[in-house]
Amino acid sequence: MKSTFYQRVTAPFIEPYIRYQRADVLHACRLGVAVILALLVNKVTNLPHGEWTTITVFIILGLLQYQGAIYTKAKERVLGTLLGIGTALGVLWFNQNAGAWLWIDYALIGILSGIIGYLAVRKLGYTGLLTGITMLMIVSDLGNSSIGQDGIYRALNILLGTGVAVAVTLILPLKSTLMWRFLLSSNLDACSSLYASVGHHIDTADGAAGNTTHKSNPVAFSAGEVPVDRALVTTLQQINKRLLAVRPHIAATASESGVEKETLETIQRTHRNIIGTIDLLLSAAPRLANIEIDDENHVLLVHYQHELTQAMQHMAAVLRSPSDEVFRPITRIAVSEYPSVQRLAFEWQGYFWLTQTLQTQLQQLSDLLQKTKPQWFAASGLRYQRREQKRIEVQGHETDLHL
Repeated sequence: MKSTFYQRVTAPFIEPYIRYQRADVLHACRLGVAVILALLVNKVTNLPHGEWTTITVFIILGLLQYQGAIYTKAKERVLGTLLGIGTALGVLWFNQNAGAWLWIDYALIGILSGIIGYLAVRKLGYTGLLTGITMLMIVSDLGNSSIGQDGIYRALNILLGTGVAVAVTLILPLKSTLMWRFLLSSNLDACSSLYASVGHHIDTADGAAGNTTHKSNPVAFSAGEVPVDRALVTTLQQINKRLLAVRPHIAATASESGVEKETLETIQRTHRNIIGTIDLLLSAAPRLANIEIDDENHVLLVHYQHELTQAMQHMAAVLRSPSDEVFRPITRIAVSEYPSVQRLAFEWQGYFWLTQTLQTQLQQLSDLLQKTKPQWFAASGLRYQRREQKRIEVQGHETDLHL
């Protein structure tokens, strides 16, 4: 009893998957702790305009949960603040040493603001915005020296607040890379089950082993004359929900792992195409119920079903695993080696074409994951990898992660 209670209390601190299940609550707690720490920093430093420390903490952590996004925002805020301070000091130097008329100083500030605004919409983005804001906090009233000092104090408090926000994320880290892995893994597992349902009519085909033809029992998933299987509809809805949930993690995963965002977008697009192809197979399967297929091609279809189902399960297991395993080839089956497929009915040829398409898409996804694995594997955290590996050795099986 005591051990169970201890495990429940400590799980969010040591188990990444539990953290993701409780991400919203942990995010709220983390934000509260960060604000309290910012208030304590203000009390210790006693800098004027200390409210900017807490404001910065809220700006960085308020809408962001995962480390990659938080670090990106913090980096942009620090860089923008430093550039703003440097630009403002340059304006103040010009005002003290070269500014004969106030309108010249104002013209300089206007020109600099225009340049910063141009760069903000072109390249710098949030960094450019912060550069301009920080500069104007310091030089907004050149005739009043206290304004410049207040601006400097605000900038320093922004830097302190950024440091507090980043430090707190290290207490309960929420890595987008792991979330990206778990979501993709869960979807591949679900897709393998869905694809097994597509081929159910193959496994239960009518006829004895000696027959020359087979007729297939329909899969109960169709928009027309075949009844709709609600369980399959629900499964497909959950798959699409997870597909959408992956999207917000792509930019942060790229930041955490160093994998190019374009590569992650390609993985996401392939992921989406796999789901679409399986959906098409679901729609095509019932139409084959009363269309004959010979023994040779029936065996080919069964082998395809087994190979692709196992391939999706294997990819899901490698994504979950803390071990540095390798994504193996999807299958060595090639329809080109079975010319008799060309003599089948049009509907069966279309079904084989969709199956080949799924094979190609799975191989593409496997190759992309294998190519980028050193980066996203390392970005998942060595402590997580070692802990999960130790648990596998003790329990003798992989962790079962379902989202």
